[in-house]
Amino acid sequence: MTRVVKKPEVRRADIVEAARDLFGANGFEGTTMHDLMRELNVAKGTIYHYFKSKEELLEAVINNIADESIKRMEFIVDETTGDALTKIRALVSAGRVADNNQDLMQQLHRSTNAGMHARLLAVVLQQQAALYAKLFQQGHDEGLFQLAAPPLETAEFILTSIQFLTDEGIFPWTGETLLRRAQAFPSLVEKQLGARPGSFDFLFPRM
Repeated sequence: MTRVVKKPEVRRADIVEAARDLFGANGFEGTTMHDLMRELNVAKGTIYHYFKSKEELLEAVINNIADESIKRMEFIVDETTGDALTKIRALVSAGRVADNNQDLMQQLHRSTNAGMHARLLAVVLQQQAALYAKLFQQGHDEGLFQLAAPPLETAEFILTSIQFLTDEGIFPWTGETLLRRAQAFPSLVEKQLGARPGSFDFLFPRM
């Protein structure tokens, strides 16, 4: 049987994809490099040629998820016509990273994977903040927002607050507590951006 020789970038992508699936199914701690070798049907040296450790591979998986998320968001922004608020609404409606990585996110919510969870959130939030900062600046230029702080810092503050305060993998919130926070988000975001009251009711309609 002829051995299939793949280009380095293709082989690396195959390893990351397989690791992403295994981490999602078994968790980071529950996955070994031997599991990955068996899944890909490759020799030990093949994997270690690209990744010196499982931790380095984890970093690649996290960056892969983050890159996939930001590319999807950038596509939505590019395909959406209208002002900054319209584009922000389209991004929110498109869903979060967790919506497209349910198995992996379920694993990340386990206490044994807390480090991986925090790292993924940090990478994703950093990339998303840069994209939202551009939209906040656009909204400011359009007269929709009156920013009291630089757009990037404003985006970092808003996104980090919303993500961490609604993440059940970080805080064991009850449904009632989550609801109370969600109801407060529209007005809090509007105050941070200097937006007209009601502009962000699409986040969670106020009662």
